Amino acid sequence: MKRALLALADGTVFSGEALGLEGETTGEVVFNTAMTGYQEILTDPSYKGQIVLMTATQIGNYGVATQDAESRKIWAEGFIVREASRQKSNWRASQTLSDYLQEHHIVGIQNLDTRALTAHIRGQGSQMGVISHLDLDPASLTQKAKASPPIVGRDLVKEVTCETPYDWEEGTLPLLDSVLPPNSSANGQSTFRVVVIDFGVKQNILRSLIDHGCQVHVVPASTTAETIRRLQPDGLVFSNGPGDPEGVPYAVKTVQSLIGWKPILGICLGHQILGLAHGLPTHKLKFGHHGGNHPVMDLRTRKIEITSQNHNFAVDLPHQKLYEVGMDLQRMTTKMGEVEVTHRSLNDGCCEGFRGLEHPVLSVQYHPEASPGPHDSRYIFAQFTTMMREGLHV
Repeated sequence: MKRALLALADGTVFSGEALGLEGETTGEVVFNTAMTGYQEILTDPSYKGQIVLMTATQIGNYGVATQDAESRKIWAEGFIVREASRQKSNWRASQTLSDYLQEHHIVGIQNLDTRALTAHIRGQGSQMGVISHLDLDPASLTQKAKASPPIVGRDLVKEVTCETPYDWEEGTLPLLDSVLPPNSSANGQSTFRVVVIDFGVKQNILRSLIDHGCQVHVVPASTTAETIRRLQPDGLVFSNGPGDPEGVPYAVKTVQSLIGWKPILGICLGHQILGLAHGLPTHKLKFGHHGGNHPVMDLRTRKIEITSQNHNFAVDLPHQKLYEVGMDLQRMTTKMGEVEVTHRSLNDGCCEGFRGLEHPVLSVQYHPEASPGPHDSRYIFAQFTTMMREGLHV
């Protein structure tokens, strides 16, 4: 196997073996604690600008299946694993992980100490890094990592959003009657017209909306509020996406002008943009939340759900420890009216969701559509359809 190096901006260097396409790549190194779902993670547009480190030791054993992709391509800048399986053991799989990475021109590295790398990121924080199969000079690679532009302040949304509007018609398969609300699209009928503003949307968000009785129309992130109003939807979804919410001020302006017009659901980056539109600041987390096993409490019901997450920024409350604020619903007055914090992370107390008390706004930091991850949070889509049906907050 060909030797490869990973160098971080702080000078830490790891040696391993080449994976994927031979070459060199740069990005912010983040770790993901999911044990499965590597294909969905790689194709999640939210990972644009980042090199993904998987903490699970063996990745790729069930190969790659076309229908499991969350977008049209791999968006992660690079891939780091302890051991990449050379064989695929899944009747659905069409190719191996290594072949998949090569097909999409993704540079990776394997057979390095991923546990030590994860611990280093936890201690020192996410930072820029370089994977190279070509330049094996640690000092040279460290300088490249230091010189690479950070994610803070960059507009990565413009690189992942759709170029033109389109309609989405595919739901999840199989459709499970036990988790679908009344009037869902399981019978082929759509009850609500929804416009999705694409900041880097995952396809399972669109499928979940179809499952819950929505006719889905997706528009680019640069679409103006005036254009969206002319579409006359029943509700709006501000999708997930990559990078710093403060790097897309045009989106914040558009979202702010639409609050109070129609019911709104914000997911991940869409949640952060909604926070900025309300006048709530955002901050960069030390190493982010990435994985399919993050516990979150719904403060309204006191129930704990295990969630799928992928974000390096969060809405500032300001940020406080759980034992300092308790687990009570927290109300705040913003420039767009009163809101209530509805969800908190049980790991670090981050704001994981809020709702508008004066306007029909529902917003979550995590991914209710999962893929990969548990389905504990699918109820969020049902609450959104309730808002559209009743025109009220939930």
